[in-house]
Order: sequence, then structure tokens, then C-alpha cells
Amino acid sequence: MKVFVFDVFGTVVDWRGGVAREAATFLQTHGASGVQPEAFADAWRSRYVPAMRKVISGERPFVRLDVLHRENLVDVLPEFGIDPNAVAPEALDELNLAWHRLDPWPDSISGLQRLKARHIIAPLSNGNIRLMVDMAKRAGLPWDAILGAEVAQIYKPAPQAYLRTAEVLMVEPGEVCLVAAHNDDLAAARKCGLKTAFIARPYERGPNQTVDLKAESDWDVVVNDMNELADAVGA
Repeated sequence: MKVFVFDVFGTVVDWRGGVAREAATFLQTHGASGVQPEAFADAWRSRYVPAMRKVISGERPFVRLDVLHRENLVDVLPEFGIDPNAVAPEALDELNLAWHRLDPWPDSISGLQRLKARHIIAPLSNGNIRLMVDMAKRAGLPWDAILGAEVAQIYKPAPQAYLRTAEVLMVEPGEVCLVAAHNDDLAAARKCGLKTAFIARPYERGPNQTVDLKAESDWDVVVNDMNELADAVGA
């Protein structure tokens, strides 16, 4: 394996904690102080996959994830008693940037640095390039290249998302290993000929998480954190 590419939201960074942190102030400012910020983060995130499916199916043209997140934010606000028309567009834009400011899991930076010493490392995320750049600069993610969904003009789990990434990095699919905390992502990558590594993130969706608690197939590597992954591949 020459290249390790990474799912980012949930695998490398804690999306739920980061979004909830920034949502707390927004909710209080807009008269929803009784709302649990984590519940708001979960509801916002729940629209992520359905929005991308419309692009994958061809129902709508490709747009950046920032655009989908912004649309989903407007859609979710009424669930929490907030009229989106009563919120300044600038306030919505600022909250939308919460996805650019997510914190890495405690093991992410050290594990990535070890892997980087002998391999190319890059995100293979549905996030757009500027989102990935902002997140990397803030969190110190040591990517060799920063790719985004614009590269393939499609979202995972569409095959082209995986195959185009290998093509851009000038390697064969079998020389690329996708690292993800999500079994469905790994299954789609395997169908495209990529190697697979499952990393457990049992609290990605909070303390009551019920999915992706363990590897559900014979992935090439199964580990509990990023440093274990580095150990497993001799980095």
C-alpha cells in the first residue's frame, strides 16, 4: 500500500462534538436555549446522506458539501422552534462554518504523522476542498495532499469517488487503503479494488451509538485507533 486515504467526518475528527459546541451559542442567541446542542447536531447531520443521494442519483447537479450543509441547516431550524427567515444570513453562514472547525480525535494527529513518514496520506471525504483545508490548518492535520469531492464531482459511495482519487494520486486502486470508521464506506471502496482499514470510533454518534461499533467484514486491517493502524502497517 502506497497511499492511505481517510474518511474524515467521524474517523479523523469529532463532527458531533464540534458542531454541538458551536450550535450551543447559536441556539441560545436565537431563543432555543432549552435545546440540547447534541440533539441539534444529530438532526443536522441526519440530512447529510439524503442530500448527497440526490446528487449521486442525478436528481440534482453536483454542488459542494458546504452548499448542502447550508440548505440542511435552514431545513432543520424549524424542528427546534427557530424561523430561518428570522435569522440573519450571516449568522447562518457562520454556523455553517462549524464543519470547518472540527477537532481531531486524540490519536489522529500522532497516528497520521507516523503514517505520513512512509506513505502518502490524504483525505477521501465528501467534504469540499476549502472545508478540508480550513479543518487541516486549524487542527494541524498533516495531509500530503488535500482532496475534496470536487475532484470526482460526486459523493461517496459512488465508485468514481474512490477511483478518481486513485487516478489523481497516480496509483492503482489496489495500492490505496481507505481508512474509515464506517463499514458501508469500506464496502464501497473494496468493490472498487481499494484496500480497507476499519478504525473503531464507538462514540462518533454519542454515548448511545448503535452502528459501526465493530468491523462487520474481514477488512484488511481492523484497529481501535490511528496509532494501532500505524503499528499494524509498520509505520
